[in-house]
Amino acid sequence: MDTPLTQLLGCRYPIVQTAMGWVADARLVAATTNAGGFGFLAAATMSTEELDAALAEVRQLCSGPFGVNFHMFQPNAQDVIERVLQHSDRVRAVSYGRGPNAETIARFKQAGVLCMPTVGALKHAQKAVQLGADIITIQGSEGGGHTGAVPTTLLLPQVLNAVDVPVVAAGGFSDGRGLAAALAYGAAGIAMGTRFLMTAESPVPATTLAQYQQVQDAGRIRASTAVDGMPQRMIDNPTLLRLEQGSGLRRMFVALASAWRMKQRTGMSVMHMLRTFVSAIRSGDSFTQTISAANAPMLIQRAMVEGHPDEGVLPSGQVAAVINDLPPVQELIARIVEEAEGRIAAMPRIAPQQPASADIREVGVS
Repeated sequence: MDTPLTQLLGCRYPIVQTAMGWVADARLVAATTNAGGFGFLAAATMSTEELDAALAEVRQLCSGPFGVNFHMFQPNAQDVIERVLQHSDRVRAVSYGRGPNAETIARFKQAGVLCMPTVGALKHAQKAVQLGADIITIQGSEGGGHTGAVPTTLLLPQVLNAVDVPVVAAGGFSDGRGLAAALAYGAAGIAMGTRFLMTAESPVPATTLAQYQQVQDAGRIRASTAVDGMPQRMIDNPTLLRLEQGSGLRRMFVALASAWRMKQRTGMSVMHMLRTFVSAIRSGDSFTQTISAANAPMLIQRAMVEGHPDEGVLPSGQVAAVINDLPPVQELIARIVEEAEGRIAAMPRIAPQQPASADIREVGVS
């Protein structure tokens, strides 16, 4: 399983555990690294103190490289950047959606930290490479959380044809068949969120995990703009339905309440909140998207941390509908690799086509 991804990241297998907010903690990241994959720590939902503790814990629990995820709109973004640079001996990559500017990317590169953004559209992949991305993760519309409109089977070949850096496929993957298929497309590996969320090392409370396990119909895992104005794929539940059916005034009330809870949790000042609001508007976000930005992390926390799935939201890829177990990460990765190797070995080897014989050509058959 030696691919450009394993060579760049220093992992044994081309399997990436994505940075799910409130889920991708130190224990899950370390378990992924110890099993031969590459895990991203979800720093986007961590305070600086929490990140410091998580980095120390990952370093203690495993000896291999790992990654850190963040976004530039979080109040402690500069602290996260400095921590990544301080731990660049072990932090091999950073992932992000709306990422840092070219100057910050250059700092990462100088420290030997790879930039590995996640995108959901071809134009975003091309722009990320222009800014200096070393690896691109594409997430098809099947994926969980914020997602685009193009399915993985279309987005992956589009991006592979357009960029000259390794491409990792995400959205709809959970087993060795998916890994073999992605490699056959030309991807350097796969990234999975929901599959790692549903493992023994996942910090998600049992009450919430039960909701994921009960989903048998992929149609129940749908994209909605009701949470923060952007398409986000989630499991159908009472909170999502209330947001979708509620009035604009009710959504505004929920958004303001979420923003206040986010302020209390992060220590963000009112002035910082206003600067972030203006920056988001200038970058092209709608008013609804900007005012509702805190909804997703706060409602996800209610389900993923506090264990009240019906009172929060449940980000999920559609692949949850075909997952029915919670294996240890070590067992999961070993199973995926074994199945992928078996699928690849079983692929038919077609001999080169021989030229048509002269007598066949004579009757007009070629």
